[in-house]
Formats: sequence, structure tokens, C-alpha cells
Amino acid sequence: MAGRLITVEGSEGAGKTTQLAFMRDYLEQHGLTVVVTREPGGTPLSEEIRHLLLSHRHDGMTLDAETLLMFAARAEHLEKVIRPALAAGSWVLCDRFTDATYAYQGGGRGVAQERIAVLENWVQGELRPDWILLFDLPVAVGLARAGKRGAADRFEREDREFFERVRATYLERAAQHPDRYRIIDAQRPVEVVRAEVERLLTDWLEHRE
Repeated sequence: MAGRLITVEGSEGAGKTTQLAFMRDYLEQHGLTVVVTREPGGTPLSEEIRHLLLSHRHDGMTLDAETLLMFAARAEHLEKVIRPALAAGSWVLCDRFTDATYAYQGGGRGVAQERIAVLENWVQGELRPDWILLFDLPVAVGLARAGKRGAADRFEREDREFFERVRATYLERAAQHPDRYRIIDAQRPVEVVRAEVERLLTDWLEHRE
């Protein structure tokens, strides 16, 4: 049986990490082999690229360089982790994927969506997530939560308007791809959010054939 690729999206403070841990445990309890990974990252090389992208050593990085580094990390990640796991029948849970590039580099930074699409097709071929969980919440709430986690990285230091554009792009993509996207109100208590995630996973498991 082929594996499934589920990506988890959302801007800062959406609670993705907490829900990913629950999703992994839930799927494993139902007899599935699960690989949890993240972007940028997921392999030694991709993690090094992640450090380049998030650290302040390279503030002022050009938009093209940033976007190309995202896809360089993704190419390595796909080849070394995601595709082999899917081929082996595992379910892959990925903390952010290409939709984040559309949201952050596209909506946030202003890179043309068409340019991102060219790279998406080049690097991924026909591979797209089976399902995308978008943990959505007002920007002000998310930034307040994220501010409690410690020092901000290169993206987290962007202004509120940047994150408003990121959120708007995520919601636009969800509207464009309703077959794959599920929007979850992440402003609610974590237990309520978890219950909705469990309902979605149960539905997907029942219809996975």
C-alpha cells in the first residue's frame, strides 16, 4: 500500500508542533509506520540550509537566493526522506512544505507565484501532498504566542504586515485547493483543536483505499 504525505502549515504560534506529535501517535496506534519531518530540513544537508535561512548571519539575503535555497533543501529532502518513505508505505507528516514557500516567499516577500510554480514542478514532478492541514489564527494572536518561545529567527522578526500577507496567501491557496486543504481554527484551546485533527485523521483512515 502506498504511503500518504500530510503536510502541516500555518504561521508562527499556530501550535503545529504539538499537533504533529499527536498525529504521529494516533496514526501509529492505528498500525501505520509514520515518518515525521520538517522543512526546511529533514536531512543533514537540508538542516544546514535551514540554518542559513533562519540565522541572522545572512540578513539581507536576496529573494531569489532565499527561494532557491528553499527548493535546494526540498530537493534533498524529497530524494533522501520523503519519496523513499512513501514508496515503503509509510505515512509522512511534514511540518511545512511547498505551500509555505508560496505563503512566505510568495505572499510575504513578493516572489511571483508563477516563478515558484516552475521550481515546484522541477523539483517535485507530480508529487503533491495528499492532505494539507492549515492551522489558522489571527496574526496578532500567533505573534504573541511565538514571542514567548525565545529569540526570534530571521523570519519571525518580520513585521505584522508580512505575516498578514502570509496568512492571506495560505487562505487563498486553501480556497484554490479545497480537495487537499483543511482549515483548522488554531485559536481555540489545544484540546479542541486536537479533537478536530483526530476527526480528520479518522475520516482519512476510513477512506484511504
